[in-house]
Amino acid sequence: MDAITLFRRSARRFGSRTALEDENGSLSFAELGDRVERLAHGLLSLGLRPGDRVLDLQSNQNTYVETDLACMAAGLVRVALNYRLHDTDWQRIAADCGARGIIYDPKFGDRAKSLIDALDASLSLGEEYERLIAKAPNATLETGDLVSLNYTSGTTGNPKGVRRAHSNRLASLTNMTIDVLGGLPGPDDVYLHAGPITHTSGLFVLPFLAAGAKQLIRSSFDETEVRDLVRAGHVTHTALVPTMIVRLLSTTDDPALRELKMLAYAGAPLPPEKIRQAHELLTPNLVQYYGLVEAIPPVTVLDAEDHRLGVTDNPDLLSSVGRAGTLIELRVIDDDGRELPPGEIGEVVTRGPHVMAGYWSAGDTVKAVRDGWLHTGDLGRMDAQGRLWLVDRKGDMIITGGYNVYPREIETVLAEVPGVEDVAVFGVDDPEWGQRVTAAFTGTATVEDLDAHCRARLASYKKPKEIRKLDAFPLNSTGKIDKRALR
Repeated sequence: MDAITLFRRSARRFGSRTALEDENGSLSFAELGDRVERLAHGLLSLGLRPGDRVLDLQSNQNTYVETDLACMAAGLVRVALNYRLHDTDWQRIAADCGARGIIYDPKFGDRAKSLIDALDASLSLGEEYERLIAKAPNATLETGDLVSLNYTSGTTGNPKGVRRAHSNRLASLTNMTIDVLGGLPGPDDVYLHAGPITHTSGLFVLPFLAAGAKQLIRSSFDETEVRDLVRAGHVTHTALVPTMIVRLLSTTDDPALRELKMLAYAGAPLPPEKIRQAHELLTPNLVQYYGLVEAIPPVTVLDAEDHRLGVTDNPDLLSSVGRAGTLIELRVIDDDGRELPPGEIGEVVTRGPHVMAGYWSAGDTVKAVRDGWLHTGDLGRMDAQGRLWLVDRKGDMIITGGYNVYPREIETVLAEVPGVEDVAVFGVDDPEWGQRVTAAFTGTATVEDLDAHCRARLASYKKPKEIRKLDAFPLNSTGKIDKRALR
């Protein structure tokens, strides 16, 4: 069994049911199945071959799911580009993976022109895309082992491609269904993609396709629209990053949200006080999950029952990320690789079918995966019941609004500004964003100089929300900048 075979089964079984609906229209399972097979043939007709890497640049819409499935069906390796990244990030990713083709939304065409011109094949969404589907045959193709390359940034700030296989997607489907959803959705259930499908929300695509349930796709998050959709009975499940939940809490209280069967959150810490507010004002059916690009989520799940216990009896539970998923092994180890007893802090490692097939660079894989165990770089502790608390990170990664930001990447950019002597970037706790990116520097440059350079060189979510000029940095005993003191 692989992910595309699972979808083909659903397309046959649930033919007339609505599979996807966005602002432009809806597709039944049968229609989606037909378009996926035709698009797979159409992509190969452009000169692409199984195993080729294909960039996919679009925001939330029906075609996002369609192209994901079509690349699987054609044996192509899909490389989804986050549209919020800077153009230079796209170019680094394209060069690293040796991409040969791109599927892109015309609204990004001006920014992506250099990518399009440099690749062997390109396909623009819209009329060109529809013509290709219309003229292609509907016939089943053989798929490959590798499904996608999902890029993250290392602590150096350079993006690393994570190889995901069908087994990874199926492991996520299983763990999401059992541990997050609590079972397959019903035929009347509807999942709302209110956040980017490239991130948290995309993990629910396969479970709802497998169940024959509808998915409602919105191009952007709007807290008023989310409330209206739930109130009208059009949504039963959704997942949001904590920033979105904070915005929902800031709007007028509406008891309609208490009818949600599941409100999941992930991507960044949500302060316990905000969890209590969400449990009281939004829905008691809260679920949190934790994972990494290298270990497709969920690795751990804090289920609705643990949320209830945390609100009523044991507040410490609200700081936990929960227990390991069904197919997942999880340990906390010391620097020598020995498993630590409950309560002791060490590095979190995990093993199972959710762990990546490897980095695009084999050398990076050897460092991260040892004896089958992925070393996450996260520090944590476990209790006797297997619940995990994340304490800190071995690195200094910042999670802001659900996005990972690596300080060294930002520091490298800021150091380019004339007059900057030294610079440090770090995260400061923020009630809305989880953490806010903050920078400090010394030298003759001005805050305005650094701010202008960031706007030109960095994706918006990576730009420091606060920049301070200092006379000198606090240093630790080894002479390095003391970021804890800076915070």
